[in-house]
Amino acid sequence: MKPSEMVMNPKQVFLSLLIFGVAGLLLFMYLQVWIEERHTGWGPVSYLQPALRTMTTEKIQERITNQNSKFHVPEFLKEKKENILNSQRPSMDLTKISISQAEDQALPEITGSSTSKLDEKHQGTKILSMHSSEIDWPLDIRPLNKSLVKDNKWKSTDETQEKRRSFLQDFCRKYGTVSHRQSHLFHMVSRIYVEDKHKILYCEVPKAGCSNWKRILMVLNGLASSAYNISHDAVHYGKHLKKLDSFDFKGIYTRLNTYTKAVFVRDPMERLVSAFRDKFEHPNSYYHPVFGKAIIKKYRPNACEEALNNGSGVKFKEFIHYLLDSHRPVGMDIHWEKVSKLCYPCLINYDFVGKFETLEEDANYFLQMVGAPKELKFPNFKDRHSSDKRTNAQVVRQYLKDLSRTERQLIYDFYYLDYLMFNYTTQFL
Repeated sequence: MKPSEMVMNPKQVFLSLLIFGVAGLLLFMYLQVWIEERHTGWGPVSYLQPALRTMTTEKIQERITNQNSKFHVPEFLKEKKENILNSQRPSMDLTKISISQAEDQALPEITGSSTSKLDEKHQGTKILSMHSSEIDWPLDIRPLNKSLVKDNKWKSTDETQEKRRSFLQDFCRKYGTVSHRQSHLFHMVSRIYVEDKHKILYCEVPKAGCSNWKRILMVLNGLASSAYNISHDAVHYGKHLKKLDSFDFKGIYTRLNTYTKAVFVRDPMERLVSAFRDKFEHPNSYYHPVFGKAIIKKYRPNACEEALNNGSGVKFKEFIHYLLDSHRPVGMDIHWEKVSKLCYPCLINYDFVGKFETLEEDANYFLQMVGAPKELKFPNFKDRHSSDKRTNAQVVRQYLKDLSRTERQLIYDFYYLDYLMFNYTTQFL
């Protein structure tokens, strides 16, 4: 072939560029999906499940926010008499659900709502097909077994606990939870840790004392003699504790109906600031390159090359812009995800509702109630960054001072289910 014949004509050049462009686009889309799955801890389900036809509370929230930026309790909570969130019990048609999760990975955003995967890497795809007649949601409410509590000093704590349980149950009866055409059982219980000896189910809420709670569970399981001897890495990466989604359907359902279920929560704004300080104000080999780089790239005009390359130095205001963006450059994370989407408190009726604000008192009462060894007390040390001041109301106000009232209101709107479910006041608005 002569050299002149080897020269491509313009049409051939155009077709070649078009083919390469399409191939590049497909590769980019594939990588986006792969990255999203890795960062949200969610498998193929989120991409395969059908679109919901009912209006989600996220859409309701957006309408409310657009109508009025001033402080409000959402009008639909005052006026709507029927159960807008769970008037129908969700069906359990679970088919070909792939479950996989590494420790501390993020959860997906499915239908956002805000008032009030297996712990080991999966060895294949779990397939479960259940019909709505085989499980009823929400689970039955059972009275707390207090037969093991002998000390009268817990009277006040017990009264507070009963009020919290009653408040949450009343809220859930009235408003319920988000109704899905498909409910993914394994996802719903993926944050719940199991301690079989004392029959405990603990739903992990990051930044609400979860590290020390997992230490307690390890001691109760006989994996350690003292909660004070367990390192942070052993707690979060040791894979010593079982999660509820590692059991089959019968094992999950039996434990949900017979074990004592506990959830510990925290003021949403305080929990959010605590998560930001922990993940973005200290060196972090995961959150800086994964979240920091994406946040700086999208929300910081004229960012320097160093910040774009390492993702360090994210500002709180930039973090809030990411949180409130419906088109986030990277998915949600369990450390700032809503409790309503981590623990499903209106589908899973928790027997015990503890609060970070009274953590030691609540936790030690709970340990007496489940028959834990008398010498076992809830540890009060700070898990990491021990030299830093604990995140409290005063610290939160320092971070919020750079935000506008509208931005603070939008944060409340984002977490409003958590605020209302657990009866928190809006002290930071």
